Amino acid sequence: MAANESRIGVNPWLIAAAVIVPTFMEVLDTTIVSVALPNVAGTLSATNTEATWVQTSYLIANAVVLPASAWFSSFFGRKRFLLGCIAIFTLASLGCGMATSLGMLVFARVVQGAGGGALQPISQAILLESFPPAKHGVAMATYGLGIIIAPVLGPVAGGWITDHYSWRWLFYMNLPMGILAFWLIRRFVFDPDYIRKSRPERIDGIGFGLLALWLGTMQTVLDKGQDADWFAAAWIRWFSVVSVCAFVGFLIWELRSRHPIADLRVFKNRNFAVGTVLISIAAVLAYGPMTLLPLFLQGLMGYSSLQGGLAQAPRGLGSLIAMPMVGLMINHFDNRKLIGGGFLLSGVATLMLGGLNLEFAPNDLFWANFLQGVGLSFCMVPLMTVSLGMLKKEQMGNATGIFALARNLAASIGIALVTTVVTRAAQTHQATLVTHVTPYDLAYQYTVQAAQGALAPQVGAIQAQTLAGGTIYKSLVQQSSMLAFIDDFRWLALMCFVAIPLALLLKRVIAKGLATAH
Repeated sequence: MAANESRIGVNPWLIAAAVIVPTFMEVLDTTIVSVALPNVAGTLSATNTEATWVQTSYLIANAVVLPASAWFSSFFGRKRFLLGCIAIFTLASLGCGMATSLGMLVFARVVQGAGGGALQPISQAILLESFPPAKHGVAMATYGLGIIIAPVLGPVAGGWITDHYSWRWLFYMNLPMGILAFWLIRRFVFDPDYIRKSRPERIDGIGFGLLALWLGTMQTVLDKGQDADWFAAAWIRWFSVVSVCAFVGFLIWELRSRHPIADLRVFKNRNFAVGTVLISIAAVLAYGPMTLLPLFLQGLMGYSSLQGGLAQAPRGLGSLIAMPMVGLMINHFDNRKLIGGGFLLSGVATLMLGGLNLEFAPNDLFWANFLQGVGLSFCMVPLMTVSLGMLKKEQMGNATGIFALARNLAASIGIALVTTVVTRAAQTHQATLVTHVTPYDLAYQYTVQAAQGALAPQVGAIQAQTLAGGTIYKSLVQQSSMLAFIDDFRWLALMCFVAIPLALLLKRVIAKGLATAH
């Protein structure tokens, strides 16, 4: 790149548009396949649990690259590296659409996740540098269009495309978006002087290796743990030990290294440390219900992919309405109050989901999802502003990489946890409920007789006896699964309420970029 290239004279809103497109495309791909997982499993002869690897493999590959994005930006040049990531992401999307087996699809998703890993932190750093500190709140609200709205629109788009075409088109649609993103970045984004003049040290290979080993083994345990009965399997125990050792080794090495791949010293900044914890909780709250609702609506309630996506559309509506409000309020209100209010709204919304039953009204689902969309907007946008608002420009690339790593890692762990809780809790509730299904229970006797009477005219008295038992067992499984989903939603609500007092530990960041402690 020519040394005289500069962003001087480029409207910052054009730069914002350029970086939002790849961000939107990348974040959309983390969720758009959620409602299509049953279809993916059926097409590729996999179980529903195995199909979730399509999501988690993407997130973990994404997370491995995130801390290294600052070094790669210095080594290759930020613009050149960003263009390369967009190209890899787009080509890997083509491979995902052409996959003929689950293994091939997961491999393509790993490559896609690696290509998309740097898109979020680089885009966020470019956006913050392009706007003056007084407009960082508006810039982050704009950036939130990709971070918050893309995940909630993903299920709707994914459901419609899956029902009308095929899940493969969920990946093929990235081709035109990738080409547009590539052109916009080439046209409007340029490297600042400190990037062009930087002379990066040799890459921290040991740190990067420990990071990949830690995240790779951890994700394998999370993906396969439920199938292998967790720590009952020897290989799960060994993988867990390796993961913990690699994590500890990574922390020690990065703190002692002169040129770490992820400079963990940034956690000395209190706002960044607390903000990273809160964004991790917010990620679980965003991706947890997004994973549970398709399983609940399609697996338990018999919704189609499109119906399941439309049922979650109010979350997107809530975010669309709240986002401009947050952008206007962020420089006039204490951000800690906005964050606390966002977690409160999210907690109430998740608690409403925990109050559903098998005969819920559509309005119940609408308002719960709508409030959650509003709450997430009030959480995430101020969090991004407050957490990074006290850092130097030279720290932005490293900090945004670690920040996005924490978000993606928490999302991946959250997906594994909520699916495990549903499976285990359903088994527990079924074991409890089945104690009431005995020939000595009057309610059971009445139900069997009623079912036999209804079935006998169609299949005969003898066959009706067998089918009546099957009908009762099906109802038992439904009730057990419903109770398991309720448990999961209530745990997520509790997490929301626990996060509220943590927001008080943040320092207030005012418009000029200065902080005052309270």
